[in-house]
Formats: sequence, structure tokens, C-alpha cells
Amino acid sequence: MLAAAGLLSAAGCGGSSNQSTVPGGADPDAVRVIQSWVDALRAGNVEDASRFFSLPTVVQNGTPPLELTQRRQVIQFNESLPCGARLTRAEPRGRFIVATFVLTERPGPGECGAGVGQTAQTAFAIHGGHITEWRRVAETQPSAPTGTAPVI
Repeated sequence: MLAAAGLLSAAGCGGSSNQSTVPGGADPDAVRVIQSWVDALRAGNVEDASRFFSLPTVVQNGTPPLELTQRRQVIQFNESLPCGARLTRAEPRGRFIVATFVLTERPGPGECGAGVGQTAQTAFAIHGGHITEWRRVAETQPSAPTGTAPVI
């Protein structure tokens, strides 16, 4: 799952460098974690998606920040997300990477409904190949629709 699907290897000058195929300039290793998490979630593999989170981890989805300290809590958080998503952009912002997603349906509980095709943004802190913070953010794109989009 962490395969090079989201990365390109470019050889040059006696070495190689990884570049993300997702625009925005974020660290390719962090983008790979976000991409793998969202791919697993979109496929309905909640337990696999949950393995991309560290313990403890902080989540914030229209709530005050919540610290999750048990794997079951992380699984429940991922189960609570009604939509799947496709990663379309990942931009570094301080210690976070702000990822933009297009929402999709996904197998499992919940229903994305009218959210399908809408966009949503989440700020991620990634350390050691795991998500340490997941925070839903208001969209920063000027073309973002007004109102509240469903959470991913």
C-alpha cells in the first residue's frame, strides 16, 4: 500500500530524488502516508486506514482537539468519517501539511450523499511515517463553496 503509486523516482547526477505526483510541494514521504491512509479509507478498509495513525494522536473534526490513546478510538474515529476521498493537493504549512480532497462514497457506515464531488481540507502532522495530528480546516481556496461541506 505504501508503494510508489504516489511517487515518481527521477534519476539524475548519480542519485535519485522522490517527487510527489500530488501537486502542492509537500514532503513526498508525508504525502505517501496521507495517500495510503485515504486510499485505505476510500476502499472501506478502516482498520488498515487506522494503522497510519500514531498513538497517541490528536484529531479535530468540528470538535475541540481530542487525544486518542487507544487503537480502538482511532478505528472509531475513522469509522465515523462518512465519505471516502481522493487526494488532489498537499501543501506544507508550518509543521502541518494541508491536504485537499475530493469527496467520494466509500463502503461502510455512513453515507457521503450530497458531499460526493465536494472538496474538503485537513491539516496533518506526520512523524515517523504516522499521522500524529488530523485536523479538519476551513478551505483556503478562493473558489471553495460557502457553507459546511461534510467531513471526510
